Amino acid sequence: MTTAETDAAAVFADAQDVLNTAIEQLVAGDLRDAAEKAWCATKRATDALILARTGELPPKSPDTTRRLLAMSEGDPAVRDLRGRYFERQSFLHGDCFYTGLCEPVEAAERLIRETTGYIQDARGLATG
Repeated sequence: MTTAETDAAAVFADAQDVLNTAIEQLVAGDLRDAAEKAWCATKRATDALILARTGELPPKSPDTTRRLLAMSEGDPAVRDLRGRYFERQSFLHGDCFYTGLCEPVEAAERLIRETTGYIQDARGLATG
């Protein structure tokens, strides 16, 4: 296992830890903070994917976005992930967390919970 793979595994683990916190907050009724934590977990999982594939961890969120866009151009599986990334960035991070507009609530809760699948899929793309 290379250093980048080892480091990526640690970043994926961090993404899962952050998502676990998001689920705890969701269960406690704090949808707005749960949404932000789910977005952070999404970003960390995307960072881990980029690290695994390139050996470099994006320093800032715009770098993550640009690198994901570039990777998705040549890889249909990453292109699918890209849409899910932007859905979370826009709705969970932008609408729900920043402006407090978390409706429909069912959609916010579903996106938070489905972030588990996002992390798993990003991990699969990192190793496959």
